[in-house]
Amino acid sequence: MKAHSRYETARKFLIFWCLFIGVGAVAGAAGMLAAPDGSALGMQTMLPYFQVLPFAEVLFQNFVFPGIALLAVNGIPNLVAAGLLLGHKKAGVTLGGLFGVTLMLWIVIQFIIFPLNVLSTLYFVFGLAQAATGYAAGVFCRQESFAVRREDYPRIGTRPGTLVVFFSRMGYTRRLAFETADALGADIWEIKATQRTQGTPGFWWCGRYGMHRWPMPIEEPRIDWAAYDRVVICSPIWVLALSAPVRSFCRAAAGKIKAADYVLVHFQRGRYENAVREMDTLLGIEHGSVRSVCCHVGRFCEAAAPGRSAGKAGALPHGQ
Repeated sequence: MKAHSRYETARKFLIFWCLFIGVGAVAGAAGMLAAPDGSALGMQTMLPYFQVLPFAEVLFQNFVFPGIALLAVNGIPNLVAAGLLLGHKKAGVTLGGLFGVTLMLWIVIQFIIFPLNVLSTLYFVFGLAQAATGYAAGVFCRQESFAVRREDYPRIGTRPGTLVVFFSRMGYTRRLAFETADALGADIWEIKATQRTQGTPGFWWCGRYGMHRWPMPIEEPRIDWAAYDRVVICSPIWVLALSAPVRSFCRAAAGKIKAADYVLVHFQRGRYENAVREMDTLLGIEHGSVRSVCCHVGRFCEAAAPGRSAGKAGALPHGQ
């Protein structure tokens, strides 16, 4: 079954907002240009309000300039963004969200010119919804771009003796685990939780485990521990601590791992020495090297490794 794409859902909502705002703006502009006195739209009494604006004696003697401005600012741009989104162009996501902000600024001008009214307030909310949808689509697009394919890492499993173990909810840790295993020629094994961890509901459910520092039920690790002299454990950070499924894995692997290195993946540039200490305690060993990797805006960057391992962080390969 194909995985649900939150990006595709957000993209479709963004297309709706761009078309809704764009078509409405084009229709309004057409009414203003067809009847410059505002009679086509019932706006005859609103022209005096424009007199507070600069250059009113030149630009606002009728609705020709406001019509052109509406078309140029909210009409054509939103339709262009909708076209890009329909063509699956990533630029449409950026422009769609940006034009939501543009609409809000447009409405702020209306708040200055006109008395408070329901229509302007509604369109400000529409602009806010469009901007939020564009932001969400951008975030989801970056998240889903971290998907990996096994065939892209041909060196995995070519050198015996090392195992890379990982848990990944969004794909960030998965990519780092595959890059690490490929660089080392190691085998790879994924920790699979028996609880729901995917999507927005999974985010909140995992947050509950993270806040309480609970272990999360996982599938039994069926690993031949005797075959590995070294295990690299890759874990995301949940609520400033070790992720719940990795906590459960460490408990299950206690006394079975000979040597361990850690890869921590997070959104803030923290040291997370607590996560390192917890894994050492649960496994009953002293760790080797640690990599601390920040992935805040869809790109990996190395953070300072925790504790005494900072000088040994190079013992693990750095993903490209």
